[in-house]
Amino acid sequence: MASTPTNSWLAFDIGGANIKAADGQGWSHSEPFAMWQEWKRLSDVVRHIQSLHPATHYAVTMTGEIADCFPERNDGVKHIVQSCSLATGSNDISFYSVTGCLVNAHEAVRHPLHVAASNWHALARLAGSLVPSGNSLVIDIGSTTTDIVPLSCGKPAAQGLTDWDRLACGELIYTGMERTPLPTLVDTLPYQGTMRPLAREWFATTQDAWLLLGYLKEDSQSVNTADGKPATQDAARVRMARTMLLEPSAFTLADAVEAAETIAASQTILIKNALDPIMRHLQKENYIVLSGQGEILANKVLSHMNWEPQIISLKEAYGDDVSRVAPAHAVALIAQQIL
Repeated sequence: MASTPTNSWLAFDIGGANIKAADGQGWSHSEPFAMWQEWKRLSDVVRHIQSLHPATHYAVTMTGEIADCFPERNDGVKHIVQSCSLATGSNDISFYSVTGCLVNAHEAVRHPLHVAASNWHALARLAGSLVPSGNSLVIDIGSTTTDIVPLSCGKPAAQGLTDWDRLACGELIYTGMERTPLPTLVDTLPYQGTMRPLAREWFATTQDAWLLLGYLKEDSQSVNTADGKPATQDAARVRMARTMLLEPSAFTLADAVEAAETIAASQTILIKNALDPIMRHLQKENYIVLSGQGEILANKVLSHMNWEPQIISLKEAYGDDVSRVAPAHAVALIAQQIL
């Protein structure tokens, strides 16, 4: 086990499909974790990540409380709080709240809706540090969701704080680079000059489209896919064929790429339509901060807008690894500043 630096922080972002961690100094870690299936193992996984990078203090933000293994959000928050507290073996653990504060475990369980779905708020504060004046906007596209967060003088100025309020006002869109089922985006896809209907089944996801378009890296070891097969272009081609009820042998890579382009275009329009009313309140001199693995998709969305804002890339500012775990990195920095 590595030695533990004095007065060091390690922050966790506990999601429903991934767990991410960062120390605010450049170290980061991310791994798949299917909360809805493996929730009983949460403390073990947190303990394992802790062993990779020991610290003296811990902070947590979360979205995994919404997983359907929990009867209600309150139960999910309580489980995450208890699991993280058990894993760290210490009372020196804090939980990020959408009020902008870090609270102890007791307060987190007492006010669960303040710490539930809080990672977007921490991320927005990190993005806001890059645009400390005027009005600006964060577009964060991850594996599952898209967050659109207005900023005022570098601080979050969202209409809603809860995930359901943000969903209602268009600041949270349930579409992302990997986990969105294709039938939620399109009813038909092109195939050799015709439009074919899709089976409304979880045969393929947006991960397959972005793999086929070359914007996600192939990973033959990853089986975090709709069918549990590798995250490769050829396996994505097969999944795409199945969602159209076609024989994979009759569905070429070129066919699959054509279908993927249609999916990307539909996803682009979905996000643009949510962004339009929010951006009407911004001036053309404002900045937009792009974050998450879906920066390419965000750029496609902006290319369909009627003006060209100044773009800041979180990936360019902090590097690929830190950008991928940006909420955890943000919470670590916040903790270092206020505790």
